[in-house]
Amino acid sequence: MARNQLDLFGAEEQSELFDENAPTVYYHGDPDRVRARLHRLIAEARSAETLPWDQDSTRLYRKIVPQMVLWLPEEEAAQLKFEFEAEMVRLKAA
Repeated sequence: MARNQLDLFGAEEQSELFDENAPTVYYHGDPDRVRARLHRLIAEARSAETLPWDQDSTRLYRKIVPQMVLWLPEEEAAQLKFEFEAEMVRLKAA
């Protein structure tokens, strides 16, 4: 970069942000937190007579629950996913 050109993004000061050799960092979900969140969602659905969430939240939960269960052991994941989907079917029919 030319000396007289303004560095708007601080690229020279933060060159480590652009290091192609930097290790990739992956997020690892905490199974206890995931499990607790799923149990809360399922309990909320079970206690409702109609969908307890607005359309956007319902769409979000239907999308993220299958992803959340991936942080759990396989059998537990399948059971919680099944319970959530069963409640969604019940509430949709209501």
